[in-house]
Amino acid sequence: MFYREAGQFKASYAADQQIFPIRQDRIAYYTLLAVAFAAVPMVANEYWMATILIPFLVMSIASLGLNILTGYAGQLSLGTGGFMATGAFAAYKLSTWDIGATFGLAEPMHLHMVFVFLGAGVITAAVGVLFGMPSLRIKGFYLAVATLAAQFFLLWLFNKVPWFTNYSTSGVISAPPRELFPGVVITGPMAHPVTKYLFLLSLVVLLALGAKNIMRCHLGRAWMAIRDMDIAAEIIGIRPMRTKLAAFALSSFYCGIAGAAWAFLYTGSVEPLAFSIEVSFKVLFMIIIGGLGSIMGSFLGAAFITLLPVLLTNGPRLLGLNIPVDIISHLEFMIFGALIIFFLIVEPHGLARLWQIAKEKLRLWPFPY
Repeated sequence: MFYREAGQFKASYAADQQIFPIRQDRIAYYTLLAVAFAAVPMVANEYWMATILIPFLVMSIASLGLNILTGYAGQLSLGTGGFMATGAFAAYKLSTWDIGATFGLAEPMHLHMVFVFLGAGVITAAVGVLFGMPSLRIKGFYLAVATLAAQFFLLWLFNKVPWFTNYSTSGVISAPPRELFPGVVITGPMAHPVTKYLFLLSLVVLLALGAKNIMRCHLGRAWMAIRDMDIAAEIIGIRPMRTKLAAFALSSFYCGIAGAAWAFLYTGSVEPLAFSIEVSFKVLFMIIIGGLGSIMGSFLGAAFITLLPVLLTNGPRLLGLNIPVDIISHLEFMIFGALIIFFLIVEPHGLARLWQIAKEKLRLWPFPY
């Protein structure tokens, strides 16, 4: 009854094509932003910030990137972890680059963290285009194998070439402390979790709005045409090479920013082991469970995959059950596998489709559907 659009008239094409055409959706969106920016920093403690909210936001960016490539463009990829590692190491090299010494200045100068993150995304986009070249000739399972090779090659490269770690003997490097504004430390051990959270949340909002608008323009429609039937898309004038490489570039851009955020805002260290093949599969599980080809599904899947281990770890203890840790970890994998099979059979469009069905029922409630 409260979710009705009767009486809401559109007087222009722009009003009809806005992201949230229904007033209730706009109110819910702005309310959610107000809660996330104002209420959560005041209520959540340091454990929630560092263990749940920050990794959820980081994985949301990664799932957005993979959903652009797999969900919208139809190009299967298993190299998300490698692209995230590329973004992490690119951000480290950019953050430790002494601009003053390069240009012969007396005082050391470093790039601002915003430009570090953007630069890491651009470098990863270039790497994504390079490894996206096979998509012009192969697709499906064979493309997944090609991106899987990219995953292993990139991690091997970062392990074997000491230049990426600034010739560190241990191979594990820490994110250098940097300021977002004068007196506001955003990275390093002195950075406050609330500062990291607000910066990352702002980044997620901008990237999500950008992805939503791109999917509504000619490029997003071209991706969906390639996904549904690439031969027919080419016949009507869509260029497969440019369209597919653009998908790889934008997807890798998002994954690169996610990798930089993972290293600088979450773990505080840059190491290849943090971006193993397990990360690639985890991000793939997120978009399958959340919903392929859906911006909302990227967030729902990231929230589900991030919260499930926390619930499995703390739930039995709250219920008074003494379950060993190894059994809980095995249950996590079993539940992931069962849910993937469930959604592939029952609801291939994931949690996003279930949310859409609930909204459609609310629009007609209490009348029969």
